[in-house]
Amino acid sequence: MTNFRFFGLLTALLVTMINANAQEVISLYGGAIPGAKPTPASYVEENDLVKDGTARITKVSKPELYIFKPKNPTGAAVIICPGGGYTLLALDKEGLKVAKRFQEIGITAFVLKYRLPSDLIMKDKTIGPLQDALQAIYLVRKNAASFGVNPAKVGIMGFSAGGHLASSASTHYADMKIDNEDNISLRPSFSILIYPVITFGQYTHAGSVLRLLGEKPTDEQRKYFSSERQVTAETPPTFMVHANNDKAVPVQNSLRYNEALVKNGVPAELHIYQAGGHGFGLFNKTTNDDWFERLKNWLQANKI
Repeated sequence: MTNFRFFGLLTALLVTMINANAQEVISLYGGAIPGAKPTPASYVEENDLVKDGTARITKVSKPELYIFKPKNPTGAAVIICPGGGYTLLALDKEGLKVAKRFQEIGITAFVLKYRLPSDLIMKDKTIGPLQDALQAIYLVRKNAASFGVNPAKVGIMGFSAGGHLASSASTHYADMKIDNEDNISLRPSFSILIYPVITFGQYTHAGSVLRLLGEKPTDEQRKYFSSERQVTAETPPTFMVHANNDKAVPVQNSLRYNEALVKNGVPAELHIYQAGGHGFGLFNKTTNDDWFERLKNWLQANKI
């Protein structure tokens, strides 16, 4: 009985954290999800708290958007993809807390609770998360007026594996994987990538590759999901942050994406910290510098 009560209190705490300051939570599809299988009864969304108080979510079968509207909107919007190695979502540390910072500077933030790749709920798990990211862009642009958003200023952001998802959406937006009867552009207006997984070649994060592509990915799959190999002149302007001592996702991921952006004439800005490791979220404790302030300056410089 004691364990049951503890679980109930933990669930209530997580729900409170997730909904904090979010004006609305909406279903990403509102109906049938493309490429979805019937969800097994045993596949139930799980919420957990780790030692540092970070909320983690696994087994997502019903993708949603958590909406954070500012008091004084500028018209700009950002869709935030939390990281977690395609195994879990660090929803608050790399989602909700970040959304609040955007709220403070007048940018409407949408935290994307996307489906994690799983053969149990997807016909093709390799494209499930990307479908959700593209659907989020579609949904925000289609309902831009009701959200108080300028459809020409809808960007995407991601941390770690969420950064891989955001960069994939930034390079594969024209590879239609969702229903788009309105023919709405799915190209993000800008990208923000924080210690992102970029490549599925050398310097990759092996766990992300395994979770998304399985144990024996083909060379073509590795190429498709290596975002540095997919950059064109139409790839959105990009802001990136990484640490030189990141052991989980080497800094070469951001370096190679930046190199590809420069080669194709795409505006880009990359901030590399001496230290900080991986997964520091908003606050790199090894420095007094605040990368979000650098981001704010970049957004202003690019008239976003």
